Amino acid sequence: MDQIFLDLEDSVAPIAKAEARERVVAALVEREWKAPTKVVRVNDVRTEWAYQDVVGVVEGAGSQLDCIMLPKVESAAQVAWLDLLLTQIEKAQSLEIGRIGIEAQIENAKGLINVDEIAAASPRVETIVFGPADFMASLNMRSLVVGAQPEGYEADAYHYILMRILMAARAHGKQAIDGPFGRIKDVDGYRETAIRSAALGFDGKWVLHPAQIDVANEVYSPRQSDYDRAEYILDAYDYFTSAAGGARGAVMLGDEMIDEASRKMALPVALKGRVAKLRRTTYFTPEGQAEAHAATLSR
Repeated sequence: MDQIFLDLEDSVAPIAKAEARERVVAALVEREWKAPTKVVRVNDVRTEWAYQDVVGVVEGAGSQLDCIMLPKVESAAQVAWLDLLLTQIEKAQSLEIGRIGIEAQIENAKGLINVDEIAAASPRVETIVFGPADFMASLNMRSLVVGAQPEGYEADAYHYILMRILMAARAHGKQAIDGPFGRIKDVDGYRETAIRSAALGFDGKWVLHPAQIDVANEVYSPRQSDYDRAEYILDAYDYFTSAAGGARGAVMLGDEMIDEASRKMALPVALKGRVAKLRRTTYFTPEGQAEAHAATLSR
């Protein structure tokens, strides 16, 4: 589990907002959390609770907080508002300016249209998060299960949405996180939706129940075979581009041509495997590559 977020938005009834805010502050200050990143989701900027959430949480527990998650983001101006408010509170509380990050949640059509500007709106923005429930509602999608495919549509109803978020996130150096799957006890359904976004390149997915944690860790970590192959490619490329390896930029590695683009593809897989503490089972050795030769193909 990489992070935990405490919610002040949809999971809290309107009459309980103030009490929930106090409980969140107490939880951040008094509890020891195993998750390395602690996030609080505040209310939508158009509500009467948003500024109270930000001020109350940051003044009460700013030193224990890593990020504010802003839901239903529709414009860069909303992110800029949060950035400015955070800066003012940090100054007043003698907190490090800019340390508290922002996670922007895309939950409707307008937010998706403006996702590029949202991702670039502030250096505080660390993550773009897909919020499927409100997004489905904003499109009148014919499904009553959060994150499930609508009946009657044979293709993937979320492909464009996920790709749009992913492209904006990557273009601006941000993480991309998939949202929840509503059927908590349907582990296979959760796995299916996780595999979909992991295949595209998403960094992770929300879990709403402990039963989903192991699936998320499995799906968003590289398979052992992929990790081994990625490390193998990196080692081989380092060797072949060195003087000892002939200073070649493109070579045949088995039946596959590798070059700088191959290195770029292999690196994130290897890094994720290392974070997941996978152990290598294969290693590159120059002795086994005597037949390697410079590729004549061009990209």
